[in-house]
Amino acid sequence: MTPDPIKDEVKAADYYARLMDADDLTVSPFDTAASSATRFGIELVAWVAGPWAAAELVGAWWAVPIALVILMGLPATFNTPGDKHTTGIPTPGPIRILIEMFLLVVAIASAWYIWPTWAAVLVTLLGVALLITGLPRYRWLLTGS
Repeated sequence: MTPDPIKDEVKAADYYARLMDADDLTVSPFDTAASSATRFGIELVAWVAGPWAAAELVGAWWAVPIALVILMGLPATFNTPGDKHTTGIPTPGPIRILIEMFLLVVAIASAWYIWPTWAAVLVTLLGVALLITGLPRYRWLLTGS
C-alpha cells in the first residue's frame, strides 16, 4: 500500500490542532474558581507568614529563603496529572493533598504565631473555606487521579 501524502498531512494537521487546543487538556472537573481562589489565598499566606515565622522561631534571617524554597517549591514541582494545565513531577493525588494540607497548616499556624488575632482568624476562616470548596476536588484526587 502506497502512503498518501495528502491524507498523512491532514492526519498530522488534525493531530497538532487537537494537541494545541486548550479545550482538549484534561483538568480536574472539580477545581472550581472558589476552590482555586481559596487554595491560592492559603498559598500566599503560607509564603508570607511561613518564612516570617520560621525566622522568628530560629532567630535568624537565613531561615527565610529555605522556608520559601520549600513552601513554593513543593506545590510548583509536584502535581497530579489531570489536575491542572501544567505538570511538574507526576504525583499521586493523595500526595498532592498532603502537600496542600501542609501549606494549610503552615499558613494557619504561622498566622496565629506572627500576626494579630483578627488576621489569624481571617486566615483560619479562609482555611475552612478552602476545605469546604475543595472537598469535591480532594475526593477526585483520592479516587480518580
